Amino acid sequence: MKLSGHFGQGPDPIDVEVGLTIRELRRARGLSQAALGEKLQVTFQQIQKYERGTNRISASMLVKAAEAMDVHAADLLPKSDTPRLPEKARFLTTLRGASELLDAYAAIKSPAHRKAVLKLTQSLATANTTETGA
Repeated sequence: MKLSGHFGQGPDPIDVEVGLTIRELRRARGLSQAALGEKLQVTFQQIQKYERGTNRISASMLVKAAEAMDVHAADLLPKSDTPRLPEKARFLTTLRGASELLDAYAAIKSPAHRKAVLKLTQSLATANTTETGA
């Protein structure tokens, strides 16, 4: 894996990848953020920050998290420097509420209701842009 510097705003893409993997494994094992936090002796808020990549996870905590989820520590690390998610979708792990919004949207069975939610969201986004003068 080629390591390159990260000098931009926001979390490092590698930290986001590690967090995404932790989140996927935690969910697959039916653990809440609070339950994983208890196993690691940290708050659920800290688990949220690890999962979003906003807080880097130390090597020792990475090993403890792997043990708590019964995987090897290496399984939590990216396999390459190529992100798994397209850049446009990366906000799902870093923008508060985005993942929950997507989960709720996906749970809507009616195509007409999904279309209505999409139009409402687009309307709110347009109104926000107009209000802020952007």
